[in-house]
Amino acid sequence: MKLKYIYTLLTLIIALYFVPAQAQTKKQAKKATTKTAAKKAPAKPAAKKPATKTTAPKKSASSKNLGDAAAKSAADTTKKGGNGTNADNGGSLSEEIVVTTAYKPVLADAVKIRRNPDLEDKVPFKAPLVYTPLDKRQEQNSEIRQLEAMKRPAEQDSVLLNNYVKVGAGNLKSLFGEAYFSNGRDQALQVGGYLKHFSQSGSLEKQSQSKDDVGVFGKSILGDNNISGRITYNRMGTNFYGYDQSVPPVSTFVLGKQHFNTIGAEAELAKNYKDVENDFTYALKIKGYAFSNAYQARENNFVISGFINQTVKQFYAGLSGSVDINSQKDSLYKISNNILRLNPYIKFQGTNYKIDAGVNIEKEFGEFGKFYIFPAAKLEVQVIPKYVRLFVEAKGDINRTSLHDLAYINPFLGQNIDIKNSVDQLDLSAGLKGTLAPGLSFKASVFRNSVKNMPLLVSNFDAEVNKFKVIYDDGKARVNGFNGELDFKASDDFNIFGRVEIKDYQMASEAQPWNLPKFLLTAGTSININNQVSITGSLLFRGSTNDRTFTTTGGTSTLVQKPIASFADLSGGVQYKATRQITVFVQANNILSTSYQNWLYYPNYGFNIFGGVGYSF
Repeated sequence: MKLKYIYTLLTLIIALYFVPAQAQTKKQAKKATTKTAAKKAPAKPAAKKPATKTTAPKKSASSKNLGDAAAKSAADTTKKGGNGTNADNGGSLSEEIVVTTAYKPVLADAVKIRRNPDLEDKVPFKAPLVYTPLDKRQEQNSEIRQLEAMKRPAEQDSVLLNNYVKVGAGNLKSLFGEAYFSNGRDQALQVGGYLKHFSQSGSLEKQSQSKDDVGVFGKSILGDNNISGRITYNRMGTNFYGYDQSVPPVSTFVLGKQHFNTIGAEAELAKNYKDVENDFTYALKIKGYAFSNAYQARENNFVISGFINQTVKQFYAGLSGSVDINSQKDSLYKISNNILRLNPYIKFQGTNYKIDAGVNIEKEFGEFGKFYIFPAAKLEVQVIPKYVRLFVEAKGDINRTSLHDLAYINPFLGQNIDIKNSVDQLDLSAGLKGTLAPGLSFKASVFRNSVKNMPLLVSNFDAEVNKFKVIYDDGKARVNGFNGELDFKASDDFNIFGRVEIKDYQMASEAQPWNLPKFLLTAGTSININNQVSITGSLLFRGSTNDRTFTTTGGTSTLVQKPIASFADLSGGVQYKATRQITVFVQANNILSTSYQNWLYYPNYGFNIFGGVGYSF
């Protein structure tokens, strides 16, 4: 093999040495032949001479054949001059003869490649293909896809104004003031307080009213728990200004004054919410208040309540309960009215249903000592998914008669109110709730309640001239009715809502549900015209009611019904934000200026308008 390579190399060297010289000789001879033929043709035009041939170098047989073919083709390329005659005709010979030889390329004419051949066999590497299928279901694009809700972009932090003061004045000697204070933005601790005052006077003698509220509050997050609490003070003052204008009291009668003071406090410990499975939650709350009026009525209340709840997937089980300790005192009595409540329950919740099953176990102790077990069950089922739900509920409870609650319902109560707890033996309700359209929600239900010892507020004018008392419908009364709620929120700048209650009373012993309306409508709206102007409004429409009085003839008392007409109370307000810190407002109450009354012989205040300014800092 090596000898073969050596022989090839020597042959290449000899070819490179001798071939260029031979090629140079061929080029010179070729040029000479061409010149000679060109010069001799015109020198002696009359003489007939053969064309001079230039002897070419010796060629191989193949080269001769190629040369003969080229010579034959050269005859076609001969150019004739003069008049086109030849020597045989006696004409002059004028021809240009081009001698063409076969072209044989030589190594000198080639372009040398300055690169050594790659004698190694190389196979390119091809990586194996790896297929990774996507874990995604192929969707049909023939239907319109539901758009996913876009997350609202986070708002940039702004400088908060933690404090707010608002003052105003108007007709009816109205004075208004509010103030709110807080420590600002803090995710672990919130502390604040508030002050409120409102007072007004009517056209009747000693027709005046004032309300004051003071409170402080706080909330702190401690690890997995949060603790919150508040301390409040409320005071309401008024006068017993009402009486029958057609029969004025004797000149020696003095219209009395009344005020109510309430000091309250509460604290709560609760576990923070976590979105985890099988979570265990709990809460504990302690609250109480001390109530007193201008006379000798006193009430102290202390309540401890809480719950524990264990979640297992869609199953909930828990126990809630409370201990309600209450003492009530007036000039003629002092009683203890306490209630113990336990509510064990289980709950099931799925996509289309929700079931609450439990019982209310309640025990009165103190002045009263009865024991009750009430149902506490509720069922919700989706009728139209995501839009309408059907609900059915059955429950019962003990309603403790409270001096504090009665005073804020009717501030014209007299002394030594009769105390007796009422019992909701069985409250049944069924209805629908949900969303009819974007922003339009509703709730409608029918109910039937069985109430034992229903409390009623009636006039006691025969004994105390212009005060009221509490009586009870002995036995079991039934209340049938309908509740409807509608809330339409077209946008953040427009909201309108309303609630209607229709009731039918079937009393056990009393002739009428004294001072209880059978129809009640409440509605309101909130409109933000722009970033500076906002409008609020409210409407209250109450149906007619009846109160009772007695007339004495010949020693016999006769009950007389006193109808109280229905009325509508329309109120509204406008607020203008002049700057980031200054706000101007106007509020108008009883815009229709109707002379209505909630309680017999106690007309309400007429048209009242007041305005003022608010300042944030």
